Amino acid sequence: MAIDKNNPLEQQNNPDRNGSNGDSNSNSTRRRNKPRRDGKGSNTKTNNPTTVKSDKSKTRRGGQNAQELTTQTSTPVDQTQLMSDAAEDAAAQAEGGIKAVGNQRIIPFMKIEKPMAILSLLMVIGSIIAIAVNGLNLGLDFTGGVSADVRYEQPAEQVEVVKALADNGFDDAVVQYLGTRQELLVRLPPQSDNIDGLNASLSAALALPNNTVEISNVNIIGSQVGNEVYLNSVMSLVLALVCMLGYVALRFQFKLSLGAVLSLFHDAIVTIGVFALFGFPFDLTVLAAILALIGYSLNDTIVVYDRIRENFRRVRGITPRQTIDLSLTETLRRTIMTISTVLLVVLAMLFLGGDGLYWFSVALFIGLLAGTYSSTYIASSIPLRMGLSRDDFVVKVKPEFEEEIVTFNDPKMFEQDNI
Repeated sequence: MAIDKNNPLEQQNNPDRNGSNGDSNSNSTRRRNKPRRDGKGSNTKTNNPTTVKSDKSKTRRGGQNAQELTTQTSTPVDQTQLMSDAAEDAAAQAEGGIKAVGNQRIIPFMKIEKPMAILSLLMVIGSIIAIAVNGLNLGLDFTGGVSADVRYEQPAEQVEVVKALADNGFDDAVVQYLGTRQELLVRLPPQSDNIDGLNASLSAALALPNNTVEISNVNIIGSQVGNEVYLNSVMSLVLALVCMLGYVALRFQFKLSLGAVLSLFHDAIVTIGVFALFGFPFDLTVLAAILALIGYSLNDTIVVYDRIRENFRRVRGITPRQTIDLSLTETLRRTIMTISTVLLVVLAMLFLGGDGLYWFSVALFIGLLAGTYSSTYIASSIPLRMGLSRDDFVVKVKPEFEEEIVTFNDPKMFEQDNI
């Protein structure tokens, strides 16, 4: 019996239920006190008798009880993992998205690409028709008129000045502050060319109770100057779009530049179309808002394009449509935070900025909504329709820089080998 107990082969073939290999002294069992190299397991796991028993049973080749124990401990975990993966894949397919890098869900923006393209086309066509039929309600900067610098002894309200001018026959007056509430700029539609009579009538119209007024400067703007300003404004818009086209083409790719310029044109034409449709006054402040809008929309588009280029180079195994969806999903949080903060400032100017900033804020508000929409769909869907792919962003080696393989055969080398 002593031989049987000391025989190691017999101890391996007849394992004890407690995992002590038949030895009465359980302290002689060697246990792992450090985590495994692969990161699986810990001191708690190795010191747990149940876990030790299951780990030892997995390493033994023989024994039906060991096989049953291994199956019972490993099968439920594998089935649970497989079921969870299958559920996540099914949910992703139902949402129209896929699993991306880091198990990030992709929002399928391009899934509604065609309806959004039709909506954009209808908006552009409607804006062009409104501009052609109704025309723009051009302000004094484009049609000409009279501008006067006015200074009051005490602070004056814009509403009181406009009302006083309307009571004296000067309708459609525009009043703006010049730094302080005592200095104002008054702009009127075209009046008579007699400056002396105009000064006297304006002094009588601008007089407020208990507040003396002084007119320092009166300028008459002719219609020819207004037409020149109008033509220069149109040329500035066209020049801005052309410069944007060249910048994006050099910075990224021509397909992306065409999409960016079309999206900027969409933003500008939709904003102008809304002003033409509702008859809002269109002056130099509105033009400045449209130019500022072009810069903002381009900045938002550049952020999306930079992420598209990065993902085309970094992510493999997905289609170009999925790459664009991934890029738009990754920049969505930044887009929401940016448009929220900018709209907060625009709304503050709209309700608290007074008459001088009112239409400037209205133009920015309309353009910001159109610009956020166009950066997501128009600027991204047009390059996709033009066949944007990973090859457009991979740096290719030019033929003149390719290395040429040259072989040199020396007859003497063959003679030495034969010797």
